[in-house]
Amino acid sequence: MHEPDGERTSVTQRAVESVKAMIADGEVGPGERLPTERDLSARLGVSRSSMREAIRALTTLGVLEARHGAGVYVTALRPADLLETFSVLAEVSQGRTLLEVLQVRRMLEPAATALAAARASDAQLDRLGALLERMDGEPDTFCADTVSADLGFHQAIVESTGNATLAAINEGLSSRTFNARVWAGHREAGLTAKLREDHVLIHEALVARDPDAARAAATTHVMRVERWLGADLARDAS
Repeated sequence: MHEPDGERTSVTQRAVESVKAMIADGEVGPGERLPTERDLSARLGVSRSSMREAIRALTTLGVLEARHGAGVYVTALRPADLLETFSVLAEVSQGRTLLEVLQVRRMLEPAATALAAARASDAQLDRLGALLERMDGEPDTFCADTVSADLGFHQAIVESTGNATLAAINEGLSSRTFNARVWAGHREAGLTAKLREDHVLIHEALVARDPDAARAAATTHVMRVERWLGADLARDAS
């Protein structure tokens, strides 16, 4: 069976959707072996080359995995695996798109931080405290460890909600490169103390188990970074 090149993409996409439907309907579940490429090709009425492309696409998306000599299997379907390709979003975004990423963070992070205030364990709060200490330093200075601790701090907050999907999305909206840029920009403006103060207020609200205060502190922090980026982009455009 052969499809013209112009039709192959749509045929492959239909094959992708059919395999996803098989998984969604429970016909084949996490960790289970997919029917052979030959069987799937015959069942779905597509060429083996299109079926192979569909399997390759789903493998890239983290839905399937090929095991040498054993066939193709459905993965564990963990959110972090399924959203792995999403993780490049913040790293490669620029200009207006990067500002939109921050706007999405402003929608998600305050709610996640409020939820963390109710759910975080004592051990998780201790970990946040340790990460906060790593952000301490001389006023208007920062280092690579500060950037790393900042990323870890926010990710640990979201992880403490117990929602793996939310944690995976949050990680995709975070960027080490952008965080370093934020700290460098605030250092140049003499404002790194403000960033540290934001983190202290978030931590205090979490320790106090105060969801409203946690939401407010997280909102203030993301809005501060968003305003800084907007001003930075305006300067670049002028």
